[in-house]
Amino acid sequence: MPETFQIGVASGTNSRKLVNDCLQQLGNVRSKYQLGFVYASDSLGEDLKNIIGRLKQETAVDHWLGTLGIGVCSTGAEFYDQPTLAVMLMDIDAQQFSIIGTNNNDEEKLLEEVSSYCKQDLPHVGVIHGDPSNPSTPTIIEKISEAVPSAYLVGGLTSSNAENYQVANEIIQGSVSGIFFSPEVKTVIGHTQGCTPLDEQHVITKAERNLLIELDNQPALDVLRNDVGEVLAKDLNKIAGYIFAGLPIEFSDTGDYLVRNIIGIDEQEKIIAVGDYLYEGSKFMFCRRDGNSARDDMLRMLSTMKSRIQGPPRGGLYYTCLGRGRYQFGDNSEELKMIQDEIGDFPLVGFFANGEIFNNRLYGYTGVLILFV
Repeated sequence: MPETFQIGVASGTNSRKLVNDCLQQLGNVRSKYQLGFVYASDSLGEDLKNIIGRLKQETAVDHWLGTLGIGVCSTGAEFYDQPTLAVMLMDIDAQQFSIIGTNNNDEEKLLEEVSSYCKQDLPHVGVIHGDPSNPSTPTIIEKISEAVPSAYLVGGLTSSNAENYQVANEIIQGSVSGIFFSPEVKTVIGHTQGCTPLDEQHVITKAERNLLIELDNQPALDVLRNDVGEVLAKDLNKIAGYIFAGLPIEFSDTGDYLVRNIIGIDEQEKIIAVGDYLYEGSKFMFCRRDGNSARDDMLRMLSTMKSRIQGPPRGGLYYTCLGRGRYQFGDNSEELKMIQDEIGDFPLVGFFANGEIFNNRLYGYTGVLILFV
């Protein structure tokens, strides 16, 4: 039976001590593993090169993937406001994965790397990290999906108050990096939304770029007021952080949708500005974000995933929105504890992202869980 993965998690102010603490938790792992994941607090960005160098030297693991996060997570725990390092070593043969990403931001080379590894028309799971400061990042993710239609992309965008460093064997920034696993590496993947749709779906009957002008041939703002109810309709300032735009995914058999921010309202023209491009004829709905609905959907995801596995997983990765965690579930690591309570006490690392990737699309306000079984 395959062994479980090994993790080390440490918090403190000295990056050298963080590495030492993680290595102590990992134990005698030298030359036993071929792949490592590393997630570090954004305050450790300038030390990340030295951190990776020491991890390579001490573990003899050459292949590393990871990034920075304003928050870092591990088994049953969330870490904010303090430098934290989370490391997971995986005993997966080097022939069963391929790491992509370089510092030259060459999209063609990136796509060639993906295509050369994912040659056969077989399912390959790709874990992707992206730089949110690069406006081309969503397009690059889409191009990777198009280059390898059989791939299933998951992951998250770096979150940082400084540089958006990623790890793809070396330190890179500005583009997209990731790892593709061969079909022999078995995974179970789940996705949970942090919002709940309001009432019915509408049809966009008039829009310009990201400006929502009409829904169902009515002024967009009138439809919003009707959907949110009398109390919020009287004071639209109260919808900030509570009401969002929902873009249903065409042909989805699970009712999946993308959540986007409402970034402005013109009350005189009755126009709503949304944080994404809008297309006439597409479906549209307004969504409510609250802790209860997010908790219910999280438990739904975990129950479904648990039914698909036989016993505890070997390890896992979790990418969740910066707006979730302590802001949506509470200050006591409640989001990560739900995973631990429902799935079990297994090795898990991840981070709080600036956008989450699931099934080849870029989401917001969501959580993406990958279990290796």
